[in-house]
Amino acid sequence: MASLSVFFCTCFVIATGLGNAEKVFKVGDEFGWQEPGQNSSAVYTQWASRNRFHVGDSLSFEYKNDSVIEVDKWGYYHCDGSKPTVAFNNGHGVFKLDRPGPFYYISGTPDHCMSGQRLLIEVMGLHHHSPLTATPPAGQQAPSPQPSSGVFVSVTLGSLSTLLMGTLIALLWSLP
Repeated sequence: MASLSVFFCTCFVIATGLGNAEKVFKVGDEFGWQEPGQNSSAVYTQWASRNRFHVGDSLSFEYKNDSVIEVDKWGYYHCDGSKPTVAFNNGHGVFKLDRPGPFYYISGTPDHCMSGQRLLIEVMGLHHHSPLTATPPAGQQAPSPQPSSGVFVSVTLGSLSTLLMGTLIALLWSLP
C-alpha cells in the first residue's frame, strides 16, 4: 500500500510539471519569418489565430536577410520600428511572453511590414481556459482548423489531476 502511495505522489509531481509546461512557438511554422507573397499577406494573422499563447511561452523567429522588432501598438499599425522594445537581426530571435495581453512584432524592413510581415498575438494568463468549441454567427460557416506543427501538445493540470485522482480511487476501491 505504501508503494502505491509513493507511485501516485510521484505521478502528481510529474503531472504538476507537465501542466505548467512552457511552449516554444516557431512563428509561421515551416514558412518562417519572411515577407509574404501577394496572395498570402494574412499568413501571420492566420498563424496567430490557430495558436493559443500563455504567459511563460516563447516565440521563435527564424529568418534570412531580415529582422524582427517588437514594437508598441502604434508601431505595429504604422510599420514603424523607430522605437523598438526589442530587435533582432541575426537570423534568429526568441521572445519570452512574460505578461498577458497583446504583443506586436514587425519586420525591420518597412516594405516587408507593409506587405503583411507583422504579427499581433494575444497572450492569455497562466490559468485561462479557452472554450473547446465556438459557434459561428448565424449564416456563416466556421473555418476548418489548420494543423500547426510549430507547437508542442500539452495536457492541462486539471484534467491530468482528475485522471490521477480517479485512478487512485479506483485502485483503492478494488483493494481487498
